[in-house]
Formats: sequence, structure tokens, C-alpha cells
Amino acid sequence: MHTAPISRPARYDAVIVGARCAGAATAMLLARAGLRVLAIDRAEYGSDTLSTHALMRGGVASLARWHLLPALKAAGTPAILRTTFTYGDDAVTVPAKDASQALFAPRRTVLDRILANAARTAGAELRFGCTVDSLETDADGRVTGLRYLDRSATRIHVSAGMVIGADGAASRVAEQAGAVTRMSGPSGGATLMGYVGGLRAEDLTGFDWHYRPGSMSGLIPTNDGQACVFVSGQAERFRGAPLAETFRARLRQAAPALADMLRRTEPLGRLRRFGGRPMHLRQAYGPGWALVGDAGCFKDPCTAHGITDAFRDAELLARAVVADGPGSLAGFEATRDALAMPLLAVTERIGRFDWTLGQIQQHLMALGEVMRVEEGVMNRLTAADPLPERAFAEAG
Repeated sequence: MHTAPISRPARYDAVIVGARCAGAATAMLLARAGLRVLAIDRAEYGSDTLSTHALMRGGVASLARWHLLPALKAAGTPAILRTTFTYGDDAVTVPAKDASQALFAPRRTVLDRILANAARTAGAELRFGCTVDSLETDADGRVTGLRYLDRSATRIHVSAGMVIGADGAASRVAEQAGAVTRMSGPSGGATLMGYVGGLRAEDLTGFDWHYRPGSMSGLIPTNDGQACVFVSGQAERFRGAPLAETFRARLRQAAPALADMLRRTEPLGRLRRFGGRPMHLRQAYGPGWALVGDAGCFKDPCTAHGITDAFRDAELLARAVVADGPGSLAGFEATRDALAMPLLAVTERIGRFDWTLGQIQQHLMALGEVMRVEEGVMNRLTAADPLPERAFAEAG
């Protein structure tokens, strides 16, 4: 790393660390409201990342409010019109009422680009290939900006009315700001996932979730005629054997019908493993800083709610900042906690993988009710008091 002099500080209303689902959405909403925003990310624009892909109804509603569903559909993201839950050998299918109730599960190479494009269209600056060096504080301990390294390893200093951590579960912003962990849970299970092609058209219209004691698996249709296939369970069941061998064995055990269907598909790329991570709910804000998405609240991916959570937090934080300024975020934290804690509780019960088939059905019913409450709260908030928006073009 060279030692070029630190550049003269630029001043922003908000600097966001992370420019994926939580960060890019927050940047877009703040910029649309007229704030000067910078978002940085260590990854490259449009790069892939480990994800469950699935948008719950609240996440789809967010994209509709933000005028981004047309871009998602234009990218060829299939509409999910049914969800099938298979408990052992018994399947229950829940169809969408109509096309307006469709769900989606975009590849992150598609969704993250749409969000980044929308943020730029709104006026936010986005810089990729950048890594946070350190937060800056004043004499009273208030965060006033940060230093980061750009792709040429030049150290850049920016001042900010607030710094927002959207940098994932291992958030450096949370660590350096001293965010207190208010709730923590077990690490949950392990997950193996990969992509397949060569599916029939009818296989690409629905989510398929399979449950057997100690494991769950599923097929999630995504872009380019592909589907994400995963199997999850207690972590000790995923140790020892090579990934491909473990994946096939665990999938045959968790979902024999799904394993049989995949015999006619074409595996695409390498398998990926998520080894589990403790869940947490962190303090959402402090003097000059705030957290959104996994940085503030991380759950086991078994409930596939991470993207929807990221959108929720982005909207709640942007509303609080626009309405009251960065110095008054207690309402943001209170609403986030009220919505996140029930989700954390039911996710913990599912992620233990110690349930019977009868119990997992009860857990999923509880999950559905929690998600309906969350969606209802967000719909009422946004309908009663929409965020102000400058003129902008729909992003693609």
C-alpha cells in the first residue's frame, strides 16, 4: 500500500458502508429525498454473493413502492405463483390469488445491480472495490465520517452527517462504533446449495420447501431458467465427506422426490456451503451512526427472510432520517425491534432442526403470521406518510 497523502475531506449527509440490498436501498431512498449520499462496497458492481434469493411478500411490496418491479421482471426473473410445503411425504400447495400476488427470487447479480442503478439514478454516489479503514469521531465520541481505501489502496477521508453500516453480519461499522449486542441466538444449522438448469417450465413457477425430521431442503426458481437447490440441517450432519457427496446424500434423505427430479437437471457451477453463524440483534444506532440489514439483525437463512429484512430496515431508517434527522432514531430502532424480535424467535425454533413434522408445521404457521404483521405495519406506515421523492427515472 502506498502512502499518498489523505485527500481533502468530502462532506456527505450520509455515508453508507455496503452497497448491496440494505445499503443500496438505503442510498436510493435517502438520495431520492434530496440528501447527498455516498455508498462504498468492497465487492465489485453486480458481483454474486451467497443468498437464499427468495423475496417474501413484504420484500416484493417494497420493490413495488420503489418502482423497481418492472426492472426485475424485465430481467427475466420468473414470477412465483405457488408455494408447496412437503412434510415427509405429504404435500400442501398454496397458490397465489392472482399475478399481482406473485413472489420473486432474483439472482443477486440481477437484484443488486437494479438497486445500485436506482441509487445512482437518484443521485447517490456508489464506489466499489473499497474497504473501510476506520471511523472518525469528534471529541464527544460522535461518528463524523470515515476513512476508506479505494481500489488503488489510496486512503480517502469523507465527512458525514451519519455513517450507516450495511456491511453484513460481521459489520466493521458495528464493531468500531461499539454497537451493543442486545440479543443473540444459536448458530443454527449448516446449508449446502447450488444451481441447476434444464428444468421444465412448470418447475420454475413455484417455491418447493421439503421438511423431514432434522433437515429441510428446497428448490427456488431464479433467473436464466435456473433454480437454486439447497439442503439444510444440523451442522454435524454436514461434516466429513466432500461437498458433492454430502449434498447428494443429504438431499436424498431430506427430499427424495426433489432428488429424483434433479436427476434430469444440469448442475451449474460449484456447490457452496454456509456453516452457520450465531443470530444477533444489535443496537440499531448511536451518535452519528446506524445499522441496517444483517449488520443490525442477522437470522439463520432457514426462513429466507434476509433480503426482506434489509428492505424493511432501509425504509425505516430512511423515513426516520428524512423526518427527524440523524440525531433522532429511537423510533427507527423501536419499530425495527418490534418487527425483528418475533422473526428471530420463530427462526431460532426452526433453525434448531429438533422439531417433529407436526411442530414444524406449527412453526411455519407462526412464521406466516409474523410476516403478515410485518408487511401490514410497513404498508400502513408507507401509505400514511410516503417518503418524499425528487423527480427520478425508473432504474433498470
